[in-house]
Amino acid sequence: MGLEKESKAQVSIELIIVLAAVVAIVLVLVSQLQKTSASGAKKIDEKTKDIFAKIDEID
Repeated sequence: MGLEKESKAQVSIELIIVLAAVVAIVLVLVSQLQKTSASGAKKIDEKTKDIFAKIDEID
């Protein structure tokens, strides 16, 4: 019976390690996506300002 509990404990520890690794990877990906979206929003804002400036020049 002791060996079975030890085996289950080993599986639980391995599962926790795998889940921790998955969470770490997800956090890195979310961080990268946030940086990318912030960069994209900045570029869109710049282009929008450029477009409105060009429209103002037409008037």
